[in-house]
Amino acid sequence: MPRRSTVTGLEHLLKVNPEVTIYAPKEVFGIFGSALPSSFYRKDESLAEHERYFGGRPPEPLKFGSAWPGAKFVPVESNLEVAPGVHLISLISETPGTKELRELSLALKTAKGIVLVAGCSHPGIEKIVEAAARLDPHVRLVLGGFHMPAAPDDQISKVATALHDTWHVEQLAPGHCTGEPTFAHFKKVWGPNYGYAGVGSVIELP
Repeated sequence: MPRRSTVTGLEHLLKVNPEVTIYAPKEVFGIFGSALPSSFYRKDESLAEHERYFGGRPPEPLKFGSAWPGAKFVPVESNLEVAPGVHLISLISETPGTKELRELSLALKTAKGIVLVAGCSHPGIEKIVEAAARLDPHVRLVLGGFHMPAAPDDQISKVATALHDTWHVEQLAPGHCTGEPTFAHFKKVWGPNYGYAGVGSVIELP
């Protein structure tokens, strides 16, 4: 089940603090709950009421439930500063296989530059870093999953060049879905400024 860790983590979090505010990508349909205008589907008034959706009188908007009833989800569809220096970057994947998947990344503005925490980087880690650099061109640290487990060598090299030479990412700490060849290549490029963000790793933030 691809979202098992997310589900387990949220269940535990909501047990510890059921009042916590959770920021989630705004999706047309999704496990965090969503809403759509009823105009998204075509209507036909020639049908009897009992044959029509909502008896021909749909609510406005149409609301879809969440897997966690009662949880305080805040849907996010554009970049948002949730606290001073704490930014959510909202992007949509254009990659086949994850196309139209919405994803949020966390950008922290520190005195020594941006610390960027990526989830799974479906929209592309280069695009996420580019968006973060608009907040502060000094990107101190990028950590998280880069979604490159099956990437060919030329793509890995292209991404490394973009992050290192174009966006001048100072430190890198990739984890889970980044991919072993990507780990190896990035480790060579960043040298002592490379860290592995696996389970149990401790990454010091500036």
